[in-house]
Amino acid sequence: MSETETLLDYQEYLAQLLEEITPLTPRELPVGDTLGLTLAEPVISRLSVPPFTNSAMDGFAFNSAGLPVDGSVTLPVAGDIPAGTEPSAECQPGQAWRIMTGAKMPAGADTVVKVEDTNQQPGPVELPEAVTIHRVPRAGANVRQAGEDLPAGTEVLAAGEVMSPGAIASAISGGYATVTAFPRVRVGIIATGSELAGAGASLEGSMIPDSNSSLASALARVAQAEVSFAGQCGDDVAQFRDTLRRVADVSDLVITSGGVSAGAYEVVKQGVSDWGFHFARVALQPGKPQGYGFVQASGGHRVPVLTLPGNPVSVFVSWHLFALPVLAKLGGRDPQRVHECQEATVVEAWTSPRGKVQVVPVRLTPGQPGQTPTVQRTHPLGSKSHLVASLHKANALMLIDRDVESVAPWSIVKVLEI
Repeated sequence: MSETETLLDYQEYLAQLLEEITPLTPRELPVGDTLGLTLAEPVISRLSVPPFTNSAMDGFAFNSAGLPVDGSVTLPVAGDIPAGTEPSAECQPGQAWRIMTGAKMPAGADTVVKVEDTNQQPGPVELPEAVTIHRVPRAGANVRQAGEDLPAGTEVLAAGEVMSPGAIASAISGGYATVTAFPRVRVGIIATGSELAGAGASLEGSMIPDSNSSLASALARVAQAEVSFAGQCGDDVAQFRDTLRRVADVSDLVITSGGVSAGAYEVVKQGVSDWGFHFARVALQPGKPQGYGFVQASGGHRVPVLTLPGNPVSVFVSWHLFALPVLAKLGGRDPQRVHECQEATVVEAWTSPRGKVQVVPVRLTPGQPGQTPTVQRTHPLGSKSHLVASLHKANALMLIDRDVESVAPWSIVKVLEI
């Protein structure tokens, strides 16, 4: 274990951290369970979409040859074609078939008139002997051609694409029940500190509520990770080491909060002192004390551990700057895309400590067309690491460069949407 005495640029620290992270091994997974996951292999459609020519309307299918476009005509009705059934015969010239939306077009028919444009009533009515079409539509109207969305053999989804609800539907439409994707990252969360009490517990002496484990759990779920463990551990080194090993056995990433500063009871530092962890003082406010390392799981694989500082806003900032890129890389995504900042206008004067990147929870408000968005701090005290009760107001983090000591009103600043 070593500690860097000078402040390390946070991007340099992140680069060192990411260099140590290896993506998880892709797996074949049920496509319906892949929301938010990243494809490891492309999806090539096994089916045409749609797989057969079908009706886009509830109405009547017929052959338009020889019929007067926009004119009125009465045709005998040969039968019914509900969705999911095979037409029982061809559609002969001069006849119609009642057809439902999505039902397969009968051979010989090329056009569908919606029921509202006929003399028939919509809904569950008896099959008529004949139908009068008030206005014959153009040839091919209201018909979905086989493969018009996507022909079979065409790439539906590229490797590296993150599965959205639409991507899931597209893969299933292309004939897939499973896809090869990076698995959901299992995150174990350990909030350290003997002063921590559970949510809603009666506070005795100098106890404080543990918001960190629930905060990190919620952030993990937002990031499409699975929370394998979330709990507290007191300032007992043996207890912490045992907890860390147990959590690592069921996790792909462990995140701790607290116990990494310069105090006499830094349980995380003491607990991993002989495990080769790297600790650094990073040029951030809040979030200066950071660390990472690996724990050997009982299965033989190494599980990365991020050790974050203990104040809630520090956890929040550290999560977005460090944990999210790690989750992205584990999940097969580009970690650099996590930190795509945008410009905004700050509406109030600001001071910042020289030598540190100040990271401030702010409220980002969209500007008028052609104007940059504006930001305002969510609390008058700015970026102090204990201001957890106002954290819910933030929808962005403002990053003030480490060589900037003051920001004038209406200056342009960098913000990271969260």
